[in-house]
Amino acid sequence: MDAVTPSLRTNFYDIHKALGAKIIPFGGFDMPVNYSKGILHEHFAVRRGVGLFDVSHMGEVEIHGKNALNFVQKLTVNDASKLDIGKAQYSAMCYADGGIVDDLLVYRRADHFFLVINASNIAKDVAWMRELAQNMSDVEIRDLSAEYNLLAVQGPKSLETLQKLTTTALEPIAYYTFQEGTLADVPMILSRTGYTGELGFELYFRGGEDVAAKVWNSIVEAGAEFGIEPCGLGARDTLRLEKGFALYGNDIDQSTNPLEAGLSWITKLTKDDFTGKSSIASVKEQGVKRKLVGFKLQQEKVIPRQGYTLHADGKHIGTVTSGGISPMLNIGIGMGYVEAAHSAVGGVIHLSVRGKEFPAEIVKTPFV
Repeated sequence: MDAVTPSLRTNFYDIHKALGAKIIPFGGFDMPVNYSKGILHEHFAVRRGVGLFDVSHMGEVEIHGKNALNFVQKLTVNDASKLDIGKAQYSAMCYADGGIVDDLLVYRRADHFFLVINASNIAKDVAWMRELAQNMSDVEIRDLSAEYNLLAVQGPKSLETLQKLTTTALEPIAYYTFQEGTLADVPMILSRTGYTGELGFELYFRGGEDVAAKVWNSIVEAGAEFGIEPCGLGARDTLRLEKGFALYGNDIDQSTNPLEAGLSWITKLTKDDFTGKSSIASVKEQGVKRKLVGFKLQQEKVIPRQGYTLHADGKHIGTVTSGGISPMLNIGIGMGYVEAAHSAVGGVIHLSVRGKEFPAEIVKTPFV
């Protein structure tokens, strides 16, 4: 028998256990999927108040050196030359054939670029970066994933919660910008980003379990008046789905290119060469054959699941990549790839569930 690789644990693991979290393996880590009050309660806490997520499983990579910008430009599809210090951008990196290696955040710090990548892709992504950097001088890739804690504080009351704990003015921090400061007396990156579609911040900081506990407990205390709740991967998924945010491994992967995935807005074909550019340009010239769309069921209690098939005019036209019941709409919603000819907003397609077909309308995302 092959040896089973033990899961890693974040510095918040003991806190999750003490709070009665249901722990599952995810991206190589033991992570909380939900706490005692359940996914729905956590979902509504974020939409209406404030929620606290441990997302320390994500990877952090620093790019240093005189050629750091040239390397990030070669690596990613977005235009990192547009980033001033204190700004961030959503981006993706692709293989030569245009398939997506991963989606990521790119931060421009004072003397380096700071890349945030998906947990399940850390080893693959870093290996890919090192391969691309082989023929470039003055580029240093530092994988610091094991050193950083990352908390996401999300919801309409997130700013009021965190402002109690820092002298940095949070209100002026615009979406996709950040400040270097301290919170709960701990140095950190205060980033106005998130994966929920709500007002929120992501906090990157170093330190062991004691530092992690100090920051967590300070945030919980500060958010108590707003009904702050710890939130797990379950609510993280329902929240991102309602906003139509892609999830690597579901909606995007090596078999998808940015244009069919609806990511043309981050794919800057006008910039100098980047990995996958010619393949993606060819796809644009020929036109995409399929598109990632959002759809909403027209009937209650029908739940779209990943892998279910989509039909139109009596034929199979696509497959569900993400789906579930929207807590806010109380109806089934999903995303999936369909033939381009059947991708128009307002069109009706059919979801196949155990041999029965249910109508769904293609809608513009976000759903909520």
